[in-house]
Amino acid sequence: MSDETMTIVEIQNQLRKKQSERRFVHTLGVQYTSACLAMRYGADVKKAELAGLLHDCAKHMTADKLLKVCRKHMVEITPAEEKSPLLLHAKAGAILAAEKYYITDEEILSAIRCHTTGKPEMTLLEKIVFTADYIEPSRNQAPNLDKLRRSSFKNIDETVYLILKQTLSFLKKKKQPIDEHTEITFNYYRDLLKEDRHEPVKADGKDCSESS
Repeated sequence: MSDETMTIVEIQNQLRKKQSERRFVHTLGVQYTSACLAMRYGADVKKAELAGLLHDCAKHMTADKLLKVCRKHMVEITPAEEKSPLLLHAKAGAILAAEKYYITDEEILSAIRCHTTGKPEMTLLEKIVFTADYIEPSRNQAPNLDKLRRSSFKNIDETVYLILKQTLSFLKKKKQPIDEHTEITFNYYRDLLKEDRHEPVKADGKDCSESS
């Protein structure tokens, strides 16, 4: 293994040691789903695999460690992240991907960095990883998963919007902290899709996950 690059298999082996079995299954699911969506939309498949594989590479860190890493690198910490530091695993993950796994491609790092909240005007790769994290095969608790999975291969912008809508509804219902970037992203994609028309997938507010 070179000191500058790692193969996908080498990264998988490293992550297997760090993650629980359940988390590792999810990680592989996001890797493979990202690759499939990249094939569908003409994105770079290798970049999609790497971003999907590394999206949760900091998930094993404690709240204190996540805060420490982000503060050390002068990363913005939102009020929601102060209350629930585990939300920082995406931002810390981008740092870890660069420092430990030698990822230098900013497009990949950005897709890791924004995979929990999304952001307005996401690149195709960012939308792919954001979506793959929600719909990968081991996910089984979110409402409408079958429809969202079909939708993701037809209209990824609409799928991003519907995922955000379900996520916000769940967080509000559970009275959990909501990152302002999630709401900003939702508003952007709502406006983009002109949310006054019929929605093909009903978002009933039940959740998918444990904080992606």
